[in-house]
Parts: sequence; structure tokens; C-alpha cells
Amino acid sequence: MTKSTASDLSAWTHTHVFGETSAAAERGTRLVMIITALMMVVEIWAGWWFNSMALLADGWHMSSHALAIGLSALAYVAARRYARDPRFAFGTWKIEVLAGFASALFLLGIALWMVIGSVQRLVEPQSIHFIEAIVVAVVGLVVNIVCAVILGGAHDHGHDHAHGHDGHHHHDHQHHDLNLKAAYLHVVADAATSVLAILALLGGMLMGWNWLDPVMGIVGAVLVAVWARGLIRETGSVLLDCEMGHPVVAEVVAAIDSHPQWAASTRIADLHVWRVGKQRYACILSLVTADATITPLAVKAVLAEHEELAHVTVEVNLGSIDGKR
Repeated sequence: MTKSTASDLSAWTHTHVFGETSAAAERGTRLVMIITALMMVVEIWAGWWFNSMALLADGWHMSSHALAIGLSALAYVAARRYARDPRFAFGTWKIEVLAGFASALFLLGIALWMVIGSVQRLVEPQSIHFIEAIVVAVVGLVVNIVCAVILGGAHDHGHDHAHGHDGHHHHDHQHHDLNLKAAYLHVVADAATSVLAILALLGGMLMGWNWLDPVMGIVGAVLVAVWARGLIRETGSVLLDCEMGHPVVAEVVAAIDSHPQWAASTRIADLHVWRVGKQRYACILSLVTADATITPLAVKAVLAEHEELAHVTVEVNLGSIDGKR
């Protein structure tokens, strides 16, 4: 056992900040939230002033996106503020993931709202102010394209800083910012519904196909629901620590089972791997070995090749390894 004194205790401790919150993502979501909220206020005011239900409906619809994007921005602030709070045993990154999960639920609610509104218009057709509605849809589309560019730039900035150049193993393609993705999906969903609305309104104005507007609403709702389902699956797997299928787990197993000095004498008795950051995993590894020279520090040194493993706990037990795990 390696001895340690109080004076060098810091050599054995570390923080639980597994990657700083992306400043670009925080700025991007905050700016998009402000733009969306301003657009919402303008549409609601214009709808009231011009007595347009289309404008009012789109304005209140925009409010749900503003709320969800605001939640994403708030999550970045909270994760950064409490990053070094000892109450968070494995850091605050999952605050961002939780916001992404909640945002996905908002998307499902928006999809349901779109279906209900579309069905009502199919059952009880209403007169449509085509020119006014098209102008609103085009303005909304332009605003959403601008917001998508802002969030896309924030994603690219964070992705550039995520890549390492040190020869360690990386799996960057698996580690996108789920909170940023949630905000981005709200913007893209709104843009997609604007495109569908423009097509439907043009069809109604030029061809008299008023039924096309609610039908496109249902098509848009299905599209939004599919995106929301994928986001719920991604964020849910992180929140439930469902990460044992990630390639880094197989690499940990291979590092032990294929080690030239340990393969014949050592078996993995227990292994837990879960995500604690966009590119960081925690690992608890319990070994049973007949080799008394194997130490936790030696095992950690072997696993250090995998930079994704930011927090590793190793337990080594002396015992028989007859049979297979």
C-alpha cells in the first residue's frame, strides 16, 4: 500500500467538474430565447391589433418554444453555477440533460396541440386570411433560420474544442450536447412547420384547397413527435445511466481480458460505467485475481489510455478464478 500524509492528500483528490459548460452554447441559447420571445410578443400584439386568430395562434405556439429554449439556457447557468457544489457527487452535467429531456416533452406537447388544432379545423373549416398568414409564416421561417444558424454555430464551436490531439481513445461522435440539441430541435421544428404552413396556405389561396392547411398541420405534428421521441430516448438513456452498450465498456473489458500478464490470472467480477459529461465516463471496476502483485494503481494506469474515463474506482480481490464470468 502506498503511504500518504495530510500534506500530500491533494495528490489523491480531484474535482468532479467533468468538462466545463459550453460558453458558446449558453450564449447561443440565451440569444435565441430572446429572439423567440420578441417574435412571440410581436405576433400576439399583431394578432390582437389586426384581429387575426392565425397570428394569435402562432404567437402562443411560439411561446411554448420560447419557454423550452429558456429552460435550456437556464440549465447552462445552473450547471455552471453549481459545478463545484459538493452535493453533486458526479458533477452537474445532467442538469443540462434533464433540461433536454423536459424540452423533448414540450415538443411532444406541441405536436399534440398541432394535431388537436388541425383535427378541429378539418371538422369545422374556418376562413383563412391567406396573405396575412403567409407573411407571418415567412417572417417566422426567417427568424427560425437565423436562430438555427446561431445554435449551429454554438454546436460547431463546442465540437471543435471536444477533439483531442494526444493519441488517446476518443468517441466524440457519441457526445453531442443534448441540451443544445433540444433547443436546436425546437427551432428546426418551428421552421419545418412554417414551411409546411406556407405550402398549405399557397395551395389554399391558389387552388382553393383549404383542407391542405390542417393536413399539413398533422404532417408537421408527426414530424415533431418523431424528433421528440429520438431526443427522449437519448436523454433518457443518460438520465437512467443506460450506457453499458457504449464502446468504451468493451474497451475496458478488453484491456483486462487481453492484458498479457493478467489474462490467465484475473477476471472482472463487476463493472459499472456511466456518463458524467459530454465526453466523460465514470467507471467502477471490481477484479478477482490469483496474482497478488496486481494493484488498483496498476489497473488505473492501463485504463488511463482511455481519456473518456474521467473517474475510475478499482477494487482488487485475491481469490480463485475457476470458471468464467
